[in-house]
Amino acid sequence: MEPITEDLVLQTDRLILRPPAPEDYPSFAAYFRSERARFTGGADDPILAWNRFCVTLGHRIMRGYGVFTMLEQGTGAAIGAAGPFFPEGWPEPELAWQIWAPEAEGKGYALEAAHAVRIYARSHLGWPRPASLIAPDNTRSQALARRLGCAHESDFMHPHFGQLQLWRHPSE
Repeated sequence: MEPITEDLVLQTDRLILRPPAPEDYPSFAAYFRSERARFTGGADDPILAWNRFCVTLGHRIMRGYGVFTMLEQGTGAAIGAAGPFFPEGWPEPELAWQIWAPEAEGKGYALEAAHAVRIYARSHLGWPRPASLIAPDNTRSQALARRLGCAHESDFMHPHFGQLQLWRHPSE
């Protein structure tokens, strides 16, 4: 397990990627409880939203790494998450992404963050060709995976999330 580096912050042209923090919960909960989270296990359930956010926070303790919260550089607003993720039941570690704020969709933030966390996963975690798990109907994430140079490699049946597609990132 890679040591936890809580002070690790990644920066892109428009984003600050930092470890998730309790103050990110309202932005996450608004996303998770909306229809927009239908492909990532979302539900209009405050208890489930709380539990899923606690998984995000605890993942770093259990695995030594985890997703980063995406902050807009100009505003500091928490607009999403991206990074390495490997919860129990996954076939292998993945690079995940979510845009929480509807006003941040379609601006290329997920692509920008995914590039940064892929570099991080390769250099810090030793993942030469990471995977991303995507719901079969999530055409927006599939399009992003294609823009990242990923290819649909196989399908995976998760006991809670159902059918998922494993998309393989290219080697450097």
